[in-house]
Order: sequence, then C-alpha cells, then structure tokens
Amino acid sequence: MADDIPTQGVIIRAENGDVIRDATGLVLRLSDRVIADIADRLPPKPQTTAPEAQPLPALPEEIDLWAPRREGDWVVFQANMPGADGPRGYRRHLSGGAVIAETRGPLLAVLGIGGARAGLGSPGPARFRWHVLAPADDIGAVGMGGEGEAVETDALEPLRELTVEALIADELLARRRASHQSLPLVMVRAETDMAASAHELGAGTAVTNLDRACANLQAAAARLGTRAQVLAVVLDYTLEDLTGDPVAYRDGMIGLMERITRDMAKHGLARPIFLTSFDCGTQDVTRGPGLEGQWELSWNHADHRLVFAAPSYAFQIDDAGRLTDTGRAEKALLLTEALLAVHGGGRWHCPVIQLAERAGDDIRVICEAQDALMIDAGDPFGAGKTAGFALEGVSNGATITGIEFGRHDTKALILRCSRRPEGEVHVTYAHGAGPGQGPYPANRGALRGDFGEGAVRRWALPARLKLTEGGP
Repeated sequence: MADDIPTQGVIIRAENGDVIRDATGLVLRLSDRVIADIADRLPPKPQTTAPEAQPLPALPEEIDLWAPRREGDWVVFQANMPGADGPRGYRRHLSGGAVIAETRGPLLAVLGIGGARAGLGSPGPARFRWHVLAPADDIGAVGMGGEGEAVETDALEPLRELTVEALIADELLARRRASHQSLPLVMVRAETDMAASAHELGAGTAVTNLDRACANLQAAAARLGTRAQVLAVVLDYTLEDLTGDPVAYRDGMIGLMERITRDMAKHGLARPIFLTSFDCGTQDVTRGPGLEGQWELSWNHADHRLVFAAPSYAFQIDDAGRLTDTGRAEKALLLTEALLAVHGGGRWHCPVIQLAERAGDDIRVICEAQDALMIDAGDPFGAGKTAGFALEGVSNGATITGIEFGRHDTKALILRCSRRPEGEVHVTYAHGAGPGQGPYPANRGALRGDFGEGAVRRWALPARLKLTEGGP
C-alpha cells in the first residue's frame, strides 16, 4: 500500500504515511509522545482568573428571596411573594424602585379614556400584583383626572387601586394561569377630564395624558429590553356629553378614536381595539341625546375596531350612577371576554334589535345576533315580565302581554299584545323606562344569546324602533 502513495514533494516518509510532505502545504504528523515532549519544553501558560462577580445592591430583607444575580442594570432573583404571582422570578432595577415579575414576551397595556365616572377604582392591589402595573409616577391606574400633565417615566410600579382596565388585565392573567400559559407584564392607565362634549374630550387634557402613557409604555418596554403592545383602549364617555346632539356625539367619538390611533402610530404602536359598553343611563336618567348617540356610533364608527361588549344594565351602579366595586368587576369580565374573542380571530356581537313590524294584532321583532336568542328565566336585572320590552306612543292602551320566539327562527320574537297597538307606535327595549330602584339602571332587559354561563353572557343592546307594517 505504501507503493501507492505519491512521492512527489515528500520530504520524510514512513511505513504508516508521510511524516513531512510539501506539495501544496506542509503536513506534519507527530506521535503523542513527541507532542508530550514538546509540551514539557514550552513555558507554562499564565493562570486565568474568573471575572470578578458584580456587586449586588441591597435588597429588601423582608422578601423571601434566593439566587439573586445581576443582569445588566437589573437584579433578577427568585422569591415567594404575596398574591397570585406566588413563587417565581422577579426583578428590580439597580437604581431601586418597585419589584416586578420577571417575564418574557412584550410589555402589554390596557388603556382607558373617558369622563369622571371612568376615573374610579376599587381599593387594593391586583391578584397578580407584580404583573399588573402602572407608570411609576405615583399616580396609579387612575390617571391625572384632567388636573395637569402626566410626567415622563420609564419605570413601572404595582397598583393601589383597580380600575376597569386593571381588572381586565388581572382577568387576562388569571385566564392564562388557568391555561398554563406565560404571564406577561401589563401596564394600565385610565385618563379622564371634565370635557363637556366628545369633541372636547378628543382635544383635551385626557387625550394628551393618554399620549404620554403611550410614550411611557414604549420607554418602559425599552428599559426591559422588549417591545410594547396595546391590547385595547377602553372608552367610557356618554352621559357626560352635553351637546344635545346624537350625531355630534358620534362624530366626536370617531374623532377621539382617530386622535388616539394617530398618537399611537407616532409611538410605533399598532391600531388599537376600542372596547366599550352601551350606556343605559342610571336609575333616573333613561333618555337623552348621549344615549341615543350610541346607536349612531354602533353602526357608524368609520374604520375603527370598536367593540360594544355589553349593555351597561348588566353592571351594578350606586345611587349616583357610578359603578360599584361589584359592577366594575362585572364590566371588566365581559370586556375581557369580548377582547379575548376578538384577539383570538373571532367576533363579539351582542344581539341588536333591527326591526319591529306588525304581525296581526301582535308585533314581530327581528334581531341580528351571534347566537340563538332566549329570555333569561332568572331575570337577573329585574326587567319584569316583558323582559325590558315596552310600547311608546300607543293611543288605544295596548300593552305587551307575553313574549314568544318564532317557530323556525330563534332570532325573531313575537310580542303578544292585549290588542292591536294604534298610534305613532315605537317598540323599545331597555330604553326610556320610568325611574327605577335597585342596583341596576332603570333601562334594563333580559334578552340574551345562549352563549356562555354565569355572568359571561351576550346581552341584547337597547333599542327604540318605529313599528312598521309587516307582511301577511
């Protein structure tokens, strides 16, 4: 076999192959013994030392923590903290400030804007108190309330009170925990002012401070080394509009959404989902242009992604028409359900009554709905035997005596009447009721889709329709 080896360029040759050959380059084969001998003749390598560990700042002694380490400008550690967050990783900036959860993925946000009633919160921290956070400006989830301008900050801190937006974030985290999904950080902030019209709201202090919240969101995300994403902007402004013009209200709300969308684009944030409820008034306020303007907005909101998650008759209020702690939780639950549906690629469509026509002596009501319809037998809001339906403008004393569903159409109802209604008749649902008592608005109903269970339902939106002549 040795005779088969080319000899051109061979300097030293052995039976087991060339030792030194120089045709296209130097080839040198040495035995392990020779290599060891060379190693003994070389000077020893200098000893290398491990890099000195960076000092850690003092951490609160009352925290049950372990395994702290430094990562850039942060101290990351394991700890057993109070709340639903429990034992997991946490972090704190070297400069101090609040402890927050150690997470992966983008920094999320649920923002809100509206009138004075939107700037209220329930006392106490979130269940996931180290995940649901606000900008670290000592203001919290409730923003400036129109009193001055919000400050610039890139830090985050836990909450002292829970707005609807904070409760939405908390519920989202609870759903993810139940599904064994990762738990992100969620920044929340609701900004309000005393604007007397939707147009004023879109050009006032609240929207300016909401813009600052978006800037602070991006700054906080950069500090964490991640990106920012706004999950939703909650709109809560109806009764505060004093223009007396439903169309002006609609146009003002469209302008507000356009302003927010442009401001978010300026900060590199995607077009948001706008979440709202259909305001049904209070125990005393049951009519008005603001309430009617929502109908205009529900079918014409330009190209904005506006989702009416529920009518407000599903939420408990106090005697001043403000959400109670229970009502705030009820609202957040339904807004969360709608948000998850939309983010999941689906839709959330509360039943909408579109047509009321004569059917002999009775009235046929046609609805657009995502689900088959039903009258809730439990009547949870106290709508009464007519489930929130009533007749206006009747000249002969006709009343609704019962409600049935169509035999072949679960989205059509028959309102049985005591006699054929005469006059300039309008059919109403959860609208224009007399002043009421109890923890829910006077405008209330019991019509819903067959979706969900418990408090998670798609309740029908209020309506006022002129009675038309039907077919045979």
